[in-house]
Amino acid sequence: MDINVELNPDFAVVNQSTKRYVIMKGSAGSGKSVDTAMNYILRLMKDPGRNLLCVRKSDITNRDSTFAELQSAIFRMFGDKWERYWSIKQNPLMLEFKGNGNQIIFRGVNDDKQREKLKSITFKRGKLTDVWIEEATEITQNDFEIIDDRLRGELPEGQFYQIKMTFNPVSATHWIKRVFFDLPDENTLTHSSNYLKNRFIDEAYKARMERRKKVDPEGYRIYGLGEWGEVGGLILSNYVVEDFDRNPERFDYMVNAQDFGYNHANALLNVGFKDGELYVCKELYVYEKDTGEIIQMAEQMAFDKRLAMYCDSAEPDRIKMWQKAGYKRARGVVKGSGSVNAQIDYLKQIPKIHIHHSCINTYKEISQWKWQLDPKTGLYLDVPVNFFDDAMAALRYSIEEIRRNSHLKAKKRPRGI
Repeated sequence: MDINVELNPDFAVVNQSTKRYVIMKGSAGSGKSVDTAMNYILRLMKDPGRNLLCVRKSDITNRDSTFAELQSAIFRMFGDKWERYWSIKQNPLMLEFKGNGNQIIFRGVNDDKQREKLKSITFKRGKLTDVWIEEATEITQNDFEIIDDRLRGELPEGQFYQIKMTFNPVSATHWIKRVFFDLPDENTLTHSSNYLKNRFIDEAYKARMERRKKVDPEGYRIYGLGEWGEVGGLILSNYVVEDFDRNPERFDYMVNAQDFGYNHANALLNVGFKDGELYVCKELYVYEKDTGEIIQMAEQMAFDKRLAMYCDSAEPDRIKMWQKAGYKRARGVVKGSGSVNAQIDYLKQIPKIHIHHSCINTYKEISQWKWQLDPKTGLYLDVPVNFFDDAMAALRYSIEEIRRNSHLKAKKRPRGI
């Protein structure tokens, strides 16, 4: 079997470990996910009876992350001969090595129904031996315990159970840091990586990270150096990530809100309001898509065309495209001096901002949305960091109408008004 394998030496200790827990924090571009995918392909080809479960908080996000990485690894290793060795199924997502029947399946833990399905996983050969939890900071400690409980029972000699977690270390208060990094034990290997150690990283990416170092030093610590994010300077702390009923009829009213983007993210949120609290129910968060493509995606995700949609007023042509597509109540928000800080002040006064588990990008942004730090004084300025804040811009737009019309706050309004 002629295969092409190029591994990153920085992950050698990870790939050789047989410990139950392998916890990999790292910056964006560190190569941790690419290396993890490559080594799972090698492991399942080598050891009969091993099977892999790939987990994301939201099941649907596996397609563009773990599944895409594993599929790409197969294509790189085997080229146009990959079908001789691997079977790749799209619905449901599954990969199978033809040489021994080892399989890779994909699941989410977004609600009780999905968590319950984990208990009934079976394979035609062997047992569930490996779990890859990608973007592990999305899941709760309870999610992890449910997954961990699935790896039990006697294994053939030489085999072992292993859970591998890969993530960007967004917050120093996260349970993963407390459980695995602050309380090390013999069953755990922790590993840190960053893009500077990735020998496959391109020069354009390095230049982008150098820009982030200047524009957003705190964000660079996380996404450039792979260090734990500090809690100082966070703009919002009054939020919770949870499951909740997203039926439109339960809300006092609902709106859509959108921040336009191409090279940076285009963020579209569906937001509900009830009893003075805000609920982020749905998100569409994409890069490098034109407006027509995003409109098609919004229709597939059933964003309600009847609702008011508050958009970035700097893009009137895009707003017109949305109006022509049937979102007739799309409109630009009114901007003015101090409007950003006024919107933030309003968001801070909301008793609770509820973020649905499926809105993973909204959670990522809000958990690290910070005030700019003055390097000379070491004090935070009343200016938000203008980086990785696209969902936060949409969140700001969502409350603009009610913020400006305070007389509407106290009474229940029809949906979307």
